[in-house]
Amino acid sequence: MASLKKQLVIVSPALADANNGNWQTARRWQKFLQTPGASQPGFATRIVTQWPDGPAAAQDSAMVALHARRSAASILAWAQSRGADAALQPAPGLAVVLTGTDLYRDIRTDPQAQRSLQWAQRLVVLQDLGLAALPAALQPRAQVIFQSTPARQSLPKSTRLLRAVMVGHLREEKSPHTLFAAARLLSTQEAIHIDHIGAPLDAALAVQAQATAAACPGYRWLGAMPHETTRRRIQRAHVLVHTSRMEGGAHVVMEAVRSGTPVLASRIDGNVGMLGADYAGYFDWDNAVQLVDLLRRCHHEPAFLAQLQAQCAARAPLFAPETERLALQQLVTGLTAAR
Repeated sequence: MASLKKQLVIVSPALADANNGNWQTARRWQKFLQTPGASQPGFATRIVTQWPDGPAAAQDSAMVALHARRSAASILAWAQSRGADAALQPAPGLAVVLTGTDLYRDIRTDPQAQRSLQWAQRLVVLQDLGLAALPAALQPRAQVIFQSTPARQSLPKSTRLLRAVMVGHLREEKSPHTLFAAARLLSTQEAIHIDHIGAPLDAALAVQAQATAAACPGYRWLGAMPHETTRRRIQRAHVLVHTSRMEGGAHVVMEAVRSGTPVLASRIDGNVGMLGADYAGYFDWDNAVQLVDLLRRCHHEPAFLAQLQAQCAARAPLFAPETERLALQQLVTGLTAAR
C-alpha cells in the first residue's frame, strides 16, 4: 500500500489576484512539489496567506514561508508549535524564502524579519549575490534556488522600430521614475518605443505614468495585464527594461532570458546575481541617461544587441524548470526528514 504523502504548507503574502512574483513562485512550487520526481516523493501542498489556517494545519510536516517580514506571524506560530523558545533556535521543518525587500532592507532594521531568519531551519535566496546579504552566522543555513520558467521562442519583432517593454507594478521599489525620465530624454523622432506593464499600486506614480504618456508619444503605460499576455509581449520585444532599485531575483528577468529577449537592467545585486557580473546591459540605478544610451545602442548597433542575446542565452540554463524542481524537492525532503 502506498504511503501517504507528507503535507506541506506554502505561506505567501499574495495569492492569484495579486499576479506578482510571490504568487508566481508559490504556485509553481506547489506544482513541483505535488508531482513526484524520479527519486523524490510528492507532497500534499497548499498555499495560504496565514498559518495556522484550520484543521489541516495540525498535519503539516513542513512550512515554506515566502518573505521574512510579511510572513512573520505565520513563522512565529510555526516556531511556537514546534517548541522553539526565546533563544530562537531553528524551528524544525521551516524554510524562509527571502525577497528583495527582505534582503536589502527589512533584515537590517525590522525585528520581526530578523526573528524570522533565526527561526528558519533553512534559508533560501533566489540569486547568487543573495547569500552575501545575510548575516555571516546564518549563511551556512542558506542556499540559492534560481527560479524557472519553460523556454519560449522569440516572436517576430518590428523592423521599423526598437520596442522595449518594462514589466513591474507601479511601486517605489521598481523605480518607475527612471523609466519616465528615460522616455522624456528620447526625442519624438527616435524609433524607440517603450511599453510599460504594471498595476497602479502607488497613485502618485500612476499620475506620473499618465503624464509621461501624454508628453511622450513613444511611451505607453498599459496598466496591469494577465500573465500570459505579458509573456507574449516580452517575446515580441527587442529588449526588456528592468529599473528596480531593490530585487531578490525578479521573475520578469528570468522570463525574458528564457524567451530570448535580452535585458537592460539596473546594476543592483538582485539583477547581477541573475545575469552575471560581466553582463554588458547594466545601467546605474536611477540613471536615465545611461538607460537611454543603452536603448540607442540596441537600436543602432546590431552587434551590441547580439552580444546581449548571447550573454542571456548563456545564463538561460540556470532558470530551467528541472533545475529548480530538483533543488526544491531536495530542500523539502530535508525539512521533512524524520518527521
